Amino acid sequence: MRLGLAANRLHHLSQDAALFRWLRACEPGIRELGIELHTVGRTFDAIAAAGMLAGYTGLRRYPYGREGGLMKLVAEVVGLGSAERTLDGAIYLIDPVDPSSVFPEAVALKRQCVIHGKPFISTVASARDWIEVERIHAGLAPDPGVDVLHAFESQTLALIAHDAMKPQMLAYAAEHFDLLSRFSRRVATGTTGLRLNELAWSRGWPQGQAWAHRFESGPMGGDAQIADLVLERQCQRAIFFEDPHVARQHEADIQLLERAVTTVTFDAVCITSPAMAQRWATAAKARAQRIAQGSERAATV
Repeated sequence: MRLGLAANRLHHLSQDAALFRWLRACEPGIRELGIELHTVGRTFDAIAAAGMLAGYTGLRRYPYGREGGLMKLVAEVVGLGSAERTLDGAIYLIDPVDPSSVFPEAVALKRQCVIHGKPFISTVASARDWIEVERIHAGLAPDPGVDVLHAFESQTLALIAHDAMKPQMLAYAAEHFDLLSRFSRRVATGTTGLRLNELAWSRGWPQGQAWAHRFESGPMGGDAQIADLVLERQCQRAIFFEDPHVARQHEADIQLLERAVTTVTFDAVCITSPAMAQRWATAAKARAQRIAQGSERAATV
């Protein structure tokens, strides 16, 4: 697996910064999986100066952002004709008040990941969770350090889908209904929430009892309402099926939610495409099953 890697300056300013906290937690998994990290210059230099991933041949250096490093990541997410010039996704740890986070190449990096069904990972929690997803798919044992991210029974999940993506969200919820029902609470914007509740009632959820709490529609401020939940650390995970091909009048509200997620970088996990949501759900189920089987074996010893 090849992932682009960049981090805004805030996230590698000190030894306790987001980039280093993620690497300390996930370096064993990165090495186990042999993930290549194609890293923009300043981020690479910070990792090297901190002595992290020492001797790891999968850490590759790209030019500084001002020299086109981030632009190269965008092109390689799209693909440049060979495996060596194609990325499987990108980790971009964003400081939402850093002006570079809204530069065209930064926006394009996310958009191309979504279009091509590849992970775009913008928070430490998401990056840590994604390494675990790949570990589980590789058949490795669950990492107990990630248990807190999979304590769904104490978490709130946001389910958001743009108009063209609502059928895919409903199909996804139907396929993974039991997994999504493990969350303590589910929230959604107006129309998506209405359709999700209708689906839940058809699946035997108590009639009249909301499976998903409905906020306003996106254009009427629903994204902003969910953004506030994220900022208050009352929403820990968002599955957001975006339509990158359509300009929306309430684009600012959508960006508000994205900025809220990156503001609480250690606490919020965000998944931005059906392909990535599917991969996460499959891994989450397999992880829970392996833990249960391990507990059963321990009880019989």
